[in-house]
Amino acid sequence: MTDAELHCRVCGLLQEEPPWGWDGNTPDFEICDCCGTEFGYEDATSVGVARKRRAWLADPGVWFRPEAKPAGWEPAEQLSHVPAAFRDLPEA
Repeated sequence: MTDAELHCRVCGLLQEEPPWGWDGNTPDFEICDCCGTEFGYEDATSVGVARKRRAWLADPGVWFRPEAKPAGWEPAEQLSHVPAAFRDLPEA
């Protein structure tokens, strides 16, 4: 398990548990507090990740669960934690 596997594929938010399970293949179907991605559904393909990220970036200051947004939050910093395989994706 790498540190990258603990981050949302769409927005890079650190999760308490790996969104795709400890084996990297079994999604937990939880919802990301920041971008609202349902792990295992909206992030199952690179096309899905690109589509969801584009929608999230349309207004990145809005959190799915606003009460979880930390003070001083920086979207660009968080995006730097997106797992490498899901960073530079083609347009969906």
